[in-house]
Amino acid sequence: MFYAMVFSNYNFSFGAHHDKDIIFIRFPFDQNLINDLKKRFPHVKWSRTHTCWYLPDLPAIREVLKLPPKEWGERISGKIQPVNQDALKRYIDQLMLKAYSPRTIKNYLSEFAHLLTTLKNYPVNDLSEERLKDYFLYCVKKEGIKERHLNSRINAIKFYFEQVLHRQRMFFDIPRPKTPAKLPQILTKSEIKKIFDHCNNPKHLLMLQLSYGMGLRVSEIVKLKVAHINSEDMLVLISGAKGKKDRYTNLPASVLGSLRQYYKAYRPKEWLFEGQYGGSYSVRSVQTVFKNAMIKAGVHKTIGIHGLRHSYATHLLDCGADIRFIQELLGHHSIKTTQIYTHISDVKKSSIKSPLDLL
Repeated sequence: MFYAMVFSNYNFSFGAHHDKDIIFIRFPFDQNLINDLKKRFPHVKWSRTHTCWYLPDLPAIREVLKLPPKEWGERISGKIQPVNQDALKRYIDQLMLKAYSPRTIKNYLSEFAHLLTTLKNYPVNDLSEERLKDYFLYCVKKEGIKERHLNSRINAIKFYFEQVLHRQRMFFDIPRPKTPAKLPQILTKSEIKKIFDHCNNPKHLLMLQLSYGMGLRVSEIVKLKVAHINSEDMLVLISGAKGKKDRYTNLPASVLGSLRQYYKAYRPKEWLFEGQYGGSYSVRSVQTVFKNAMIKAGVHKTIGIHGLRHSYATHLLDCGADIRFIQELLGHHSIKTTQIYTHISDVKKSSIKSPLDLL
């Protein structure tokens, strides 16, 4: 449970420290106020340079402290020349009007800002198609970005010229790199069991179990709320998932006992998995939990936590589940996205023997 700290006793302001965005905390010296601060935020730090306490500037902390959310482009803006500041503002405004997800806004903004910083004092609105092609060629040759990243960068810049400047046909002549058709990496059932066995923190273990047991994206894990769990019908609401779609998925019976024990021990209020500063757990923290569990388990595959979702789908197919049912559980818009798992499952089930085995 979180300690009841009286926020009105403190003054909060924003700044940077060691090139990281932080929240400064200032107040008249009072040992009781210091104790209250440390009880509520055990990871709070003291800055000798600024002679005050500070916390990392994270959305969850701003929410707890009832501070306004960070403006998009707040940090990027300082790296862009005045000639392109208006372009950046119009770009952000249009992304918000389109109601894109925070993740999409962040990715698009990062890619567009790369173009603006590369241009320096050259106006982005004066770029010709040839100059844009030169820029993308520079990204490939000098920066060595891969096909998927290049496509993402093209889409972000395409958005500016087509959705902000309304130059509808400008990008028709820009060649798109072919994205490699890679199969998803999966873990075996024994590898997953080893990973779970080496995750000793009950909160962390439950995150990984739900990720695999329900085939969740990491963004869906951190958005789970206590109210979303329906243990009576053994259903879980996945709210505002990719594409802003809600769906229901089955709650694995094997985790029900662990889920109840976790609730009694941690008493989460709104979010099922609360972060150390309050608010929801961060995506990066869940990814770190998975990575550390893999290292402890001695599983040496190059795979992220999304691999648990891939493994869930593949193992369901192995068990004979209908692909349309799996599509609904995963929240895929198109059956083609789900069919990629059949390439893995069909090979595993195949009775065809290699000619080498017949020698």
